Amino acid sequence: MTRRTTTAVRIVWDWNGTVRDDLADHVAALNATLPALGGEPVSEETYRSQHRVPIRSFYDHLLGRSISDEEWQSNDSAFLAVLDKRPVRLRSGARQLMMGLRARGIRQSLLSLAPHERLRREVQQVGIAGLMERIDGRIGPSVASKAPALAAHLRALGPGVDPARVVVIGDSVDDALAARAVGAVPVLHTGGLHSTERLATAGAPLVDSLHEAVEVGLATIKASSRTADA
Repeated sequence: MTRRTTTAVRIVWDWNGTVRDDLADHVAALNATLPALGGEPVSEETYRSQHRVPIRSFYDHLLGRSISDEEWQSNDSAFLAVLDKRPVRLRSGARQLMMGLRARGIRQSLLSLAPHERLRREVQQVGIAGLMERIDGRIGPSVASKAPALAAHLRALGPGVDPARVVVIGDSVDDALAARAVGAVPVLHTGGLHSTERLATAGAPLVDSLHEAVEVGLATIKASSRTADA
């Protein structure tokens, strides 16, 4: 039997809530800006159970009304200003894990719906930019789905990329939906911006560490390859 030629395995990392350990930062920024709009501070549990994108719709949901363009512009600037004051923290063991993956020949890239220049600056600050084949953030207004950005990200990585051999590691239901939309393998981290209960609705593997996320994703690809070769 002729075995099919396989392309390189890749991992596409999400940033906020996944590689960057920043749930507390986002809750602090939200709570610093809600009162000016007439809202009340929220707990981490409320944030994780109700968070949605684009972030403007999250504010609308929490306030029970649609905020104006002027309110949004002022609020968004204030939200980002709070985040700028918080140190960028990687999830424990992330850098070592990524260095190990590079040594194994597994290619890595990073995709986020955070503003592109902000994303690149933060990734460089924590010293992992050199481990990434590509870093893509959002250019333009906030969007409700990561799927188009993920499709564009994979195209930009080159014509030899096989989505079926790509593991997308994120912390939101949308990360799983985006992965499935392009034919990639989703794995969701339970310690990020979405609650475990919400993540469970995506039907993707749920894990408590980035190391486990990698191993589950790679095992899934390996099992799929065996099935295809059978």
